[in-house]
Formats: sequence, structure tokens, C-alpha cells
Amino acid sequence: MQTELKVLLVDAATSFYRINRFRVGNFFGPVDLGLHLSGKYNSLNIGTGLLAGSIFPGSSRLIFTGFSPCWGGFYISSMGGAGLVFDNLGINLLSIVGKAPTPSVMYLNREHGEEVEVEMTPINIFKIWNEGRGGVYSLMDHVFEMYAHRYSQEPRILATGPAAHSTDFGAICSVPIRKGKLTFVDTWAGRGGFGTKLFQQHGIAAIIYGGTFIDEDFRDRKVADRWFEERYHMKLSAKDMEATTKYRFDPRFETGGTFGVNFATLGGRLFSFNYRSIFMDEGERLDIHEKFIVNHYLKQFNEETIKTKSQKTCGEPCVAVCKKIRGEFKKDYEPYQAMGPLTGIFDQRAAEKLTHHADMYGFDAISVGGVLAWLMECLSEKHIGPEELGIKGIPEFSPKDFDVVSTSMHNAEIGVSLLDAIIKKRGILDLSEGARKLARRLSRKRGKKILDPFVFNAYARKGWVVPNQYWTPGALAPMAIMGKYYMHYGNDFYPPRELGKMCARRLKQELLMDNLGVCRFHRNWAEEMIPELMESLFGMKSRYLENNSITASRINSRNSSLFWEPERNIDIVFSFLKRKHTVENNNDPELVRWIDRFEKDKQEAALNFWYEMHKGIQESLREFE
Repeated sequence: MQTELKVLLVDAATSFYRINRFRVGNFFGPVDLGLHLSGKYNSLNIGTGLLAGSIFPGSSRLIFTGFSPCWGGFYISSMGGAGLVFDNLGINLLSIVGKAPTPSVMYLNREHGEEVEVEMTPINIFKIWNEGRGGVYSLMDHVFEMYAHRYSQEPRILATGPAAHSTDFGAICSVPIRKGKLTFVDTWAGRGGFGTKLFQQHGIAAIIYGGTFIDEDFRDRKVADRWFEERYHMKLSAKDMEATTKYRFDPRFETGGTFGVNFATLGGRLFSFNYRSIFMDEGERLDIHEKFIVNHYLKQFNEETIKTKSQKTCGEPCVAVCKKIRGEFKKDYEPYQAMGPLTGIFDQRAAEKLTHHADMYGFDAISVGGVLAWLMECLSEKHIGPEELGIKGIPEFSPKDFDVVSTSMHNAEIGVSLLDAIIKKRGILDLSEGARKLARRLSRKRGKKILDPFVFNAYARKGWVVPNQYWTPGALAPMAIMGKYYMHYGNDFYPPRELGKMCARRLKQELLMDNLGVCRFHRNWAEEMIPELMESLFGMKSRYLENNSITASRINSRNSSLFWEPERNIDIVFSFLKRKHTVENNNDPELVRWIDRFEKDKQEAALNFWYEMHKGIQESLREFE
């Protein structure tokens, strides 16, 4: 098997490039190698794992690493299926340094075993973003028209949108190309603002890549089946079918995908109206879930997407078929939660309108949903006037007298106006240095009532990210990378120090997969089998596990997470604890003690809870334990 990792290092300023080689064993994949190169060059690194192109399902994710413009620290983002075409370049990693003098397209092609062709072509990006379908979609159309004829096999395009120019949390979008046409199956490297990094720090608006290089990929299904039968008494395909049930179709809930299963099971744990649902009683929350979600929002999804089996893959062969779609709209839980119930929207047409507009601009969907929800609450509470934001109208931000169709569309239209205002920097809406900085600046003038409703994780002086949409303290943990599933996001109560340890363990498990480019939707076998595969294929199980722990400790050594700035973060944790006790009848003495501490002094208890988590994280991620 492969003994070297090949890195194509490109200077965007000059178009000069070279191939660097790193021995497998010293580095194993796009995460640990990306961490090394980021520290050396502040580069943006894009690559695949050692299993890319193999028979293992979900093994062709494209991994992005670098120092995040919005978070501030080292960050990892990933994109489904896009690594399958990248593997045809015959390299493991693209590392971009320098900045093109004008916004450009990077062209990468490798035909018939020749060396990789690299070209940088200037484009009129602001004109292109305003043409056709708009934003990232117009840019993909334009790049495809420019270059597709030069590929003998279907290429792949990575595109940025106007959010990469106007904010610090622009994402990167791509779609599979089938039969000479761009599909509607959006895949995203959304978290971390790598679209902003690609555009602002390197001057690259889009990358198109592909080729015909054939390398030695593991394709022996009989051998793989034997490995899986020894552990699971099932063949690889059968185990993978079992492991991906939620993402395909779960008969227990008569729905599928992250959207279907999560919304079917949330009940009283649903966030709505900028997290203000945490202040409601359980009856009110269940009423919202039953009336607005089960009987409408989820019902629409099941009828339009699940029953019609409108589902696709991310671009690689996979039984999960996790991309649930309706026409041009792809339905995932977190975007349709952050720009759904969190922003006071419970209707598919309204959520499609807002989410697609955000996608067109190329935003990180979860973070922009959190920003919109915060601004909408500030508008509804008259902390900020609509004229200050360059919009008209005020959202309806209460479940009382809420018409699930018309009120949802009203709120979606407010959200669309806010997105336009962010891109055009109308009024006070300048997010070029991040929403956290804007919130703090406004709070200094108007009081903390502006900052407190904005839920985000803070890192160093300016870093921020809106947390994953789960009502659990782990989503607000002081980890070195937040906004991804590098933390424990289960619903059970754990004492904060133990929770910190669980978050640290989750980080290590996620790194096992990301460093090999394996999709976490296959984690029910991948976490156990990856060390065994590294032993069987490379004879390096112990070295891989050791390297994984070292990489986790090196990421954590830069951990500059800060105690919660918004009071609502504290309220989310406190209300979670109370709900566990009063609604779920959890009488764990440790839980009761923490509730008492919060009731006596909320700020002091929150500080202790945060630091207890921090202790558990730090003691678990030392290089020498």
C-alpha cells in the first residue's frame, strides 16, 4: 500500500507549485498533515485520506484544514463525496499559500499519468455572483462552462459566494456532476469559514479539479468481508446498511435523514424562537412540536421527500443516500433547524426560501441561522430598529397567534432581507470581523441586552461559532474546535468534569475518521474498524492510534476557548439541568446539587460548571497522560 503522502503546494500569488512528499507513519492524512502545514505556512489545506477510492463506503470525504477566519484557531471541515474526484489527481493534499492579485479560478487537471496541470485564471467575480442563479450557483455554472470541456471525466468544482467577501464565515459549496450537468445535490464545507479563507486570504473564488490518474486503492471485497465477519458476523455491506439506518430510512419513526429522525424525536427538546423555548414550560414546548413540527413541518417533509424517495448520495456510492431533496432544495436537520424553528419558521416553503437564499450567498448555514435568530429577537424586542439594519418590518417572534404558513413566510422574508443587508453591509450590519465583534460593540453602547440573546461559543479575542442545534451542555463545551461534533452531544446528564472527558474522547474518535477522510455517518463501524484496517493494510495500528492522540493534544494545546459571554448560554445549561430533573425525573444527587448551585448563584455556578468541563478536557488531552 501507499508509503508516501503527496502534497501539491501551490503559491496562488505566482501560480508556482511543487510536490512535497511525507512518509506515511510520520503523518497519516489531511488532519495531522494539515496541522503541520498550517503552522508552517498558514495555508488552506484540502485533501483526502488513505482510503479514498477504496471499497469502504464513506471513505472519500474531502477534508479542509487551516486556521479559521471566524473561529480563530485551527479548524477542520469536511465535504461529502468530493474526495472521489480529488483522488483522480494522484495526490493526497492540496496546500494553498500566497494570494492571487485578483479573484481567480484555480484549475487542476491530471490526464493519462502526466503531472498535475495548474492554472490560475482571473475572473470578474462580482459580476458573476450577480448573474444567473446567483452566488455560488452562478459561479459553479461559469467555471463549468469555462473548463468542463478540458476533462475526459466528470470534474468537481469548489465555489465560494458573496458571504466569503462580506463576512468571516463564508462556506465552500460543491455538487456532483452527472452526465455533463451540475446536479442540485449541494455538499458543503460549511463550518469554520473556509470560503472566506479561500477568497480573502488566497484570492481564489473557485477551484475546479479532476483527472484520470489511477492509483492503488483497496478493492478486495472478499478480504474486507472476512475482516467484518470476524468482528460483526456480517459482511461489510450488511454492517454498513445497519450502521446508516438513520440516514436512509428508520422504520421506527417512518422517516429518514437527519431532518426526519431528529425532528421526529426532539419533542420538548426543540429549540425555537432564538432558544427562547428554553424558558417555556414543557407543555408549551410539546405543543409547538406537535402542532408546528409533527403535524406540519415534518409532515411536509415526509410526504414530499420520504414517501417519494427523493434522495441522493453526496457523489460516492453509498447505501445511506443521506441527501434528502425536493427539487433544488436539500433538507438537512441543522440548516433547516437554524433557519427553521430557531428563526420562527415552521413551514417548508418558508424555510426553503430562506435557506436557499443563504446557500446562494455561500454562508455557513448554522452560524447564519443563529445570527438571524439573534437579530430577529432584537428586532422583536425593539433593542434594534429595522431601519438600523437596512430592512423593513419586524418578525413575529412568539408562538401565540402564530399561523404556521403565513407567519413563517413573513419571518422568512425578514430573514432574506437581513441576509441581503449583511452582504451589502447596510446600516450597522458589518460582519466582516464577525458577529461576536458586532454584538460586543453594540452592547458597549446599548447594554448587555444586545449581547445576551446571541448564542455562540467564544474563542480568543474575536473567535466565534454558533453551536450545533442540540439542547445539551456539550454543545457549549470549552473545546479547541467547536461547531462540529468534536464534543459529546448526547441528551444524558453527566457531571461536568466527566462531560469534559467525554468531549475529549469524542474529539479523538472523530479525528480517527477525519484523518482517513471517512464520513461520520458510518461511525458505528468505522470507529472500531479503522485501527484494524490500519494494521491490516499498513501494519501501523499502534502508530496510528499514538499519532491520533498526539494530534488531539496538539490541537488542544492551542485551546483558547473562553467562558460564556452571552447569558443565554448559561440559561441553556441551567434549563437543561432543570428539565432533566423535573421533566425526565432524573434524581441523580450530582444533578440536584448543580441545580441548587445555579439557583443560588447562576453566574458562579456557570463559571464552576464551565471550568469543571475544562478540567476534564485538559486532563484527557495531554500528550503524556
